[in-house]
Amino acid sequence: MTTHTLTRYSGTRVQWLVLLLLLVPCVIQAQSAFDVISRNRNLSATNYCIYPDSADMTQTPAPAGKKPFYISHYGRHGSRYIARRKGYDIPLRTLSKADSLGKLTETGRLMLQELREILNDSEGRWGDLTGRGKRQQRGIARRMMERYPEVFQGTAHVDAKSTTANRCILSMGAACQQLTALNPQLQISMKASQSDMWYMNYQDKYLHSLTRDSVAMATYKQFSHPRMRNPRLMHLIFNDSLYLQQEVDNEWLSYYLMKTALIQQNTRMGDKSQMIDYFTYEDIHLFWQRENAYWYLSHGPSPLLGGKMPYSQRHLLRKMIEEADSCILHKHPGVQLRFGHETVVLPLTCLMGINGFDQQVTDLEQLEGSGWWACLVVPMASNIQWVFYRSGPADKDILVKVLLNEQEARLPLPGDLAPYYRWSDFRRYYLKKIADYETQQHTSASALP
Repeated sequence: MTTHTLTRYSGTRVQWLVLLLLLVPCVIQAQSAFDVISRNRNLSATNYCIYPDSADMTQTPAPAGKKPFYISHYGRHGSRYIARRKGYDIPLRTLSKADSLGKLTETGRLMLQELREILNDSEGRWGDLTGRGKRQQRGIARRMMERYPEVFQGTAHVDAKSTTANRCILSMGAACQQLTALNPQLQISMKASQSDMWYMNYQDKYLHSLTRDSVAMATYKQFSHPRMRNPRLMHLIFNDSLYLQQEVDNEWLSYYLMKTALIQQNTRMGDKSQMIDYFTYEDIHLFWQRENAYWYLSHGPSPLLGGKMPYSQRHLLRKMIEEADSCILHKHPGVQLRFGHETVVLPLTCLMGINGFDQQVTDLEQLEGSGWWACLVVPMASNIQWVFYRSGPADKDILVKVLLNEQEARLPLPGDLAPYYRWSDFRRYYLKKIADYETQQHTSASALP
């Protein structure tokens, strides 16, 4: 192990308080991702990060007379196992073959042994919600009720929906069980149906096709390629340089070993796995840069793809606005909970321009310095909450506050009440944004021969 190899760092509160401080723009400018990773390497995991459910989440007092009366939510499932066996099979096959030929160092053999233990723990659980994931959802639901008790009083209705993925259904169940435990009178309905997938997890084929754009792909490859190879790690694992050169895919083996190491914080292996100890600060930072750029191109507002990718969630945004319009007509509208995926939470965050995540950066080398960090948005159990306020059912001056991972967020809207915004301004701004995009796409399609 080199002197640069990271030492183990424990304590969920300390880990995530460091990251949450970065939500303040001036702190982002003062620290690099390397600084943060140096304090806690697990924060380099981007969508594999565990949720910051132990951090203090301060609330700004509502304007005089205004009280919360309705919540609209979309959240990612909680911590899960790796989705497909392929992520473990590639490094396991590579190291097993090398071991059979006597090409592994002692470190390589220890790594192979751990890979087998990780595979054994994950076998048959691909993509499954973990115990940590259930605890995350219970914690989010509990805090929601504690902070906004007016919304959950008496026989309030909780309308919960999930995508058809098992981990999302179980996340919905864990959250609703927690709410029932706190108030058995709640009227809770739960649904997971293919009929809702058109907005709960919409797959836009046109936008997806843009990710194959030759210029964008070439730009990403130019950025990521020098960050893929890890000769130091390879020579730590293999004892034969010629074999390493001829038989081992350095780039992909390094990539899958890093992914394997980072996702273990979400599983039962989190306290047992030593895999991350084989990587240095520099290794992990390069991995973070590559993953951050990937998420920016695939789901963010990258100008290389016309800034269009966040519009994949236009149906969800419009649906949430329409349902809110309907719900706020009621005296006690209650809560709407939706459980899905990070591939929805991130583009929705960008589409709404939450905390400046709609910013466009052409040069991927400048992305980290801009503060566009996907890890701030999509840890496991990441969520967006719209909390609505009014003085009473007759009050037409309705306010809304948006929370990103339970932290008050800023929106690109007018008003002097931030983080509270007038619902009339909110709905007008976003419905126009969606309509302008759809008009532009229709016009472009009509112009085709």
